[in-house]
Amino acid sequence: MNWHDKRVRYVLLGCFIVLAIIVFQIVNKLVVANNKAKSVTGKAAVQVATTFPTRGTINPIVKLSGSLDPVWQADIAAKVAGRVNKVFVDVGSQVVAGQVLASLDPGELVATANSAQGSVFDARANLAQAETTLERYQKLYANGAISQQALDNAKFTRDMAAGKLASSQGTYENAASKLEGTDVITPQGGTVVKRNFQEGYYANAGTALFNIADTTSLILKINIPEGQIGSVALGATCDVIIPAMQDKKVQGTITKLAQVADLPARTFAAEVTVDNRDNSLRGGLYANVSLQSSPKNNVLIIPQSAIVMREDQRTVFVVDKDGKVSRKVLTTGYIGDGKAEILGGITEQDQIITQGQNRVREGSVVIPQKEGQ
Repeated sequence: MNWHDKRVRYVLLGCFIVLAIIVFQIVNKLVVANNKAKSVTGKAAVQVATTFPTRGTINPIVKLSGSLDPVWQADIAAKVAGRVNKVFVDVGSQVVAGQVLASLDPGELVATANSAQGSVFDARANLAQAETTLERYQKLYANGAISQQALDNAKFTRDMAAGKLASSQGTYENAASKLEGTDVITPQGGTVVKRNFQEGYYANAGTALFNIADTTSLILKINIPEGQIGSVALGATCDVIIPAMQDKKVQGTITKLAQVADLPARTFAAEVTVDNRDNSLRGGLYANVSLQSSPKNNVLIIPQSAIVMREDQRTVFVVDKDGKVSRKVLTTGYIGDGKAEILGGITEQDQIITQGQNRVREGSVVIPQKEGQ
């Protein structure tokens, strides 16, 4: 490259000028962006709504949810295998404890039971004969007419006959039990929820033929948080709301309450029982529970809208007398219905921001206005 050539020097000068203009524009944009950032961080005062914490009474309401399940529900199966001979109930039928739901074809079970009963009669006769023989041998032995060995043999024969009778009785009782098992019986009353077999189907032993549910009471299982367990008592009433039934509200009672927390959630298992003897509710419905806890008097309260979450911590922005903003971490109690109970972190003298938190940061300068103005 010829540095003495004027054209080369002009080209280099032009490139330098263009580069200088580009650098100037970049620097200018950085300055503008920095000025905007400073205004966002509080260098420019913004108007925010503020208030002071107040003391008052909070009526905590614990809101939980779950499903309404029958107080008792079970599959009913046949004790023996067999073909379904007759079904006496259908889905929706109301049954009572001990009612026969279906019967199986007894088939070979009747013959087996009769044969076992005949063996019992035969063994009983043999035992009676052996006992008669033993009595006669005992008299003969007393008169010296027979030996000790003959008497011992008679006793052994009697014992063998007694053992055979006990064995045959056990066989008969087993056969009779199986014969009785051809009647499928419900151990508890309720409603037939499912019927799995029709007449003529073959059912194996232990296979569920019906599902029965007692819906006269419905159970809703909930887990009460550690923070609310102190104000919930066994036997307390609560409101149960069913969204699927146009938010129908019914009364429930806490019938079970765990004494030990489930870890790591630190919740206490509980059951709410709802009376359903009028069959107005159905099992399996989703429901919400509202538990009214004991009132908390003279507690520090702030609007729930003032709370700002930061790294899983509840915080608030506090404004000092010069309008400068700082952030404080809260220790909270009950939160609900637009209110938050404050256990620590701020006092009644702290002016907190309730609206406009998204426009400020720590160090921002604000113009506070009372909430509602």
